[in-house]
Amino acid sequence: MLLTNSEYLRPEIMDILRAFNCDNADMTHYFSYGGGKFYNCIEYLGNFYDFENEFKVEDDLTFKRFAKRFAKLAAYKVLSQNTGVRLPWGALTGIRPTKLAYAEIKAERSFESLFESFGVNNQNVSLVSEVLKTQQKIYNAQRGGTDLFISLPFCPTKCEYCSFITAPITSTHGFVEEYINCLVREISAVKPLIKRLNSVYVGGGTPFVLESNELERILKAVKLVFHEIPEYTVEAGRPDVFSDEKLALCKSYGVTRMCVNPQSFNDETLVKIGRKHTAEQTLKAFEAAKKFGFDINLDLIAGLADESIKDFEKSVDTAINLNPENITVHTLSLKSGAKLKENTKRLNITGINEMVALSRTKLSSAGFKPYYLYRQKYQAGGCENVGWCREGKECAYNINVMEEISDNVAVGANAISKKLFAEDERIERYATPKDIPTYINKIDKIIKDREKLFK
Repeated sequence: MLLTNSEYLRPEIMDILRAFNCDNADMTHYFSYGGGKFYNCIEYLGNFYDFENEFKVEDDLTFKRFAKRFAKLAAYKVLSQNTGVRLPWGALTGIRPTKLAYAEIKAERSFESLFESFGVNNQNVSLVSEVLKTQQKIYNAQRGGTDLFISLPFCPTKCEYCSFITAPITSTHGFVEEYINCLVREISAVKPLIKRLNSVYVGGGTPFVLESNELERILKAVKLVFHEIPEYTVEAGRPDVFSDEKLALCKSYGVTRMCVNPQSFNDETLVKIGRKHTAEQTLKAFEAAKKFGFDINLDLIAGLADESIKDFEKSVDTAINLNPENITVHTLSLKSGAKLKENTKRLNITGINEMVALSRTKLSSAGFKPYYLYRQKYQAGGCENVGWCREGKECAYNINVMEEISDNVAVGANAISKKLFAEDERIERYATPKDIPTYINKIDKIIKDREKLFK
């Protein structure tokens, strides 16, 4: 049990305890500040540890930010010393390491020095540096614009690791028509809120699980509002719902990027995670999408269903040989609402760090560049998710969302809009209901509330 005199630091320290699988351990923490110095005293396993960090504080926001950093670092050092374990990202527990790096650069400080002082290993410091380098071409160009996200929370079945609100289409199809009616209204209503459109992203769920005429209603609504879309992505999803008709439809409405999500190229794994398709179907879906000239992203997950390093290597090799424009490598994570979390308390996956390292080596050797990354709580091995791209094929939407450099207008159920206020580095959010019937019933209020945020 953690005892601390500072409740706003409790979540930060608990993140470190969980990372070491010590969240039930007894630890006492005392925090104080004075004379420009942060003091953290920790009692653990009968021993006392004192930490002192000096930093000039200019405002309350800066004070809290660095109080959290130094408290986490103190807890990390204590647990690392007592367990002999060094985590790949050290004491950094946030989901956006690159955003932290940009903040350090803006403050004319070395992010490399900060990361190294927080125990981040050399490979990850280099990874962040590579990501920032790849982002350079489009990072500043996207600032001040707006991205539109369209949520389609429908899937053929629900995968065991998925935490989204999706349910099998067989049980939700009765809501589809009215849901699309609401989406069409929302898309029309957001036109005055978007002055400069960066990108449109139709995400899921699995958008291609809809019938062609249903999908066309959404694409047509977008076309009526936005005549020119610099980057237009449809996260088509699972290969068993692909068809030439749906691909041709997307092409005719100006879609430029298509996501094919195999997660694994091992049939046994696909069965275990609740997918109703084969690796061969993924290959056919990829070739079908390629015929229409889309830039294609393939998603893989390291750590699925007791896969060995060799199993995962097969998936990475297969993806590389297909030569898509993007390959995203996720690390399996325990998420609230996922079937996996119902029966699993910890993700102790043999070889997970080796899998992630292998993917980096192979993708780099094949000419792919890392262009965005993020982390999640309860992620196997304390690793991360990384998007890799061919030269000049970065997905701007992914960069904008992860670095939070542009407004995001999100429509549909369980969609979170974000408004950036650059003058005080503030972000305000507006989330729609997760439950589809609730979303439909509250559509008028949703439209009005979003307008208040953006106007």
